[in-house]
Amino acid sequence: MPDVAETAADAADATAEAADDTADTDDTDTAAADDTATDDDTAEAVDEGEVLFYEPGGSWWVVSIGPILIGAVLATEIAGPGQVHWPVMMIFAVILVGFSLVQVHAARTHVSVRLTEVTLQQGTRKLPLTDIAKIYPENNGPEHQTWESARALGELPAVPRRRKGVGVKLADGGLAQAWARDVGRFRDELTVAHQAAQMGLPPRGRRDDS
Repeated sequence: MPDVAETAADAADATAEAADDTADTDDTDTAAADDTATDDDTAEAVDEGEVLFYEPGGSWWVVSIGPILIGAVLATEIAGPGQVHWPVMMIFAVILVGFSLVQVHAARTHVSVRLTEVTLQQGTRKLPLTDIAKIYPENNGPEHQTWESARALGELPAVPRRRKGVGVKLADGGLAQAWARDVGRFRDELTVAHQAAQMGLPPRGRRDDS
């Protein structure tokens, strides 16, 4: 029994750690397309253009970690001479699956990043790129920049761990940090999209049609 409890505890730790990881190789286009917001009450849906950058925040494969470890322990008990602790195994399985579901759902809700040609979504907050007045360059020097102490975009109080911030000045004059795990590519895509938005250029699809 101590081995079972220890294994389940290790599985919970592994699940919590893995749930925070971004699924960088996930099917970005499919997930991003499913995430497009529509509102039946509005007269016309906003054309956000192409998805330029997407990080889902967490991957659903993490949910399988608990059952796999429980299955390994269960197989060991079945193959061994001792008693198989079915009730304990089932309880641990339910706990681990429930825990990992909550972790992944929270990560995909609050730590996801979605950049289109028109909008930037950080967690549950979406803002037009025209609401960004300036994107600050990366700080490669030893001096602390003011934007590095600014609040994070989204509903979280600070830049999520394992993510890095990109300093932005909003149209209302406030400072904030956009953020992503792959911050280099995110900064590049955000800069280009912001420049196009500031110039008043429509999404590429509409440009091609014209």
